[in-house]
Amino acid sequence: MNINLILLVDDDSAVRSAISQTLRLENYEVIACASFIEAKDHISEEFEGVILTDIRMPGRDGFHLNEYCRDIDADLPVIFLTGEGDIPMAVQAMSAGAFDFLEKPCSSENLLPVLSRALKIRGLVIENRNLKKQAIMGDLSARMIFGRSAQVEQLRNAVRVAGKTKSDVIVTGAPGTGISKIAEVIHLSSERAAGPLEKRSAIKLSRQELLEILYECDSGTLFLDAIDQCPADTQLALIDFLEKEHNTRVIAGTHLEIAELEHQETFISDLFYRLATLTVRIPAISERREDIPVLYQHYVRQAAEQSGLPEPEITDQKISELLSRDWSGNTRALMHDAMRFVLGVNTEASLQFVEGTEGLGKQLSDFEKSILEKTLLQHKGRATQAANALKLPRKTFYDKLSKYGLRAENFRK
Repeated sequence: MNINLILLVDDDSAVRSAISQTLRLENYEVIACASFIEAKDHISEEFEGVILTDIRMPGRDGFHLNEYCRDIDADLPVIFLTGEGDIPMAVQAMSAGAFDFLEKPCSSENLLPVLSRALKIRGLVIENRNLKKQAIMGDLSARMIFGRSAQVEQLRNAVRVAGKTKSDVIVTGAPGTGISKIAEVIHLSSERAAGPLEKRSAIKLSRQELLEILYECDSGTLFLDAIDQCPADTQLALIDFLEKEHNTRVIAGTHLEIAELEHQETFISDLFYRLATLTVRIPAISERREDIPVLYQHYVRQAAEQSGLPEPEITDQKISELLSRDWSGNTRALMHDAMRFVLGVNTEASLQFVEGTEGLGKQLSDFEKSILEKTLLQHKGRATQAANALKLPRKTFYDKLSKYGLRAENFRK
């Protein structure tokens, strides 16, 4: 999203004209107004820009404009233009939510970086709001559940049904199939999408912890993973909660097949029948092998974006190798392999995938840090040689060292 709109408010026509010209030369779109009355009609939650305003103006001043913006949208950046004597007031206004202030006369060198930073933040706010609207209004299962097999289409349909109902749900799937993700899609596809989603492991979850989380999730959803390993007393507390009037939806996850869960001796049957009104089963990779290329392409693209590295070509030979493996770790194993592929690490079938609980970002960061450390050791802390070996520009290489708190000189022997 490229947001570049500036709402400029200043009663001095010469200042308005000079700043507008400067901004337009930098390819910003400018709406220039002489007063609050003129500016207020442009301000809304949907306003895709930032506000640059003078403090001292006849009638409604910059402080009133800032308060007006805060009432409409607390995330709308307001930047003050201040005279020499107005700086203490501007500092006070920042404590009330203003984004920043700039002293007049304001040079381009001081003005443009502040505007750029404010616009980037505004862009993220607008993008997140749009994504949330799309999640509520659109077919989220089609966008977040990847594959083209009949099995994955059945999964999407089951998620759509679960999203449209108010019933509690049990999601089953083998380790690594993404039970937590499917629970999130169900939540975002439901009328509770704007409410909270809490994810907790049911293993060793106490009665008191459960009740606290349930009430925190009012008007939202609680996802309880490994429900088959939930302590008996906590299961009883959950049954009591579900019997009463409440406004929290429960989605339970388990690696057991639904028939196994029903006959699990440690799982209270009354709880099973209360949760199992709807069940969603995630097929293993072995059941939908035709989805492997689609999934792998998605994970490679995602890993490349997060690492800042180019997306490597997935050759026919690579696809053949992927299809020849059993993928007992399911989508998590595919994700792991895709990360190593992007990072240029050996991805031979003999490599053993180790199950983990970290998400893609955490696993990718750990891999990237280990590769940086290994390369610096190999080149005895010589940063230029290490950057060349990794085929990274020097600036990118040093940015990554800074990201992980690494210093090249610490690897010199």
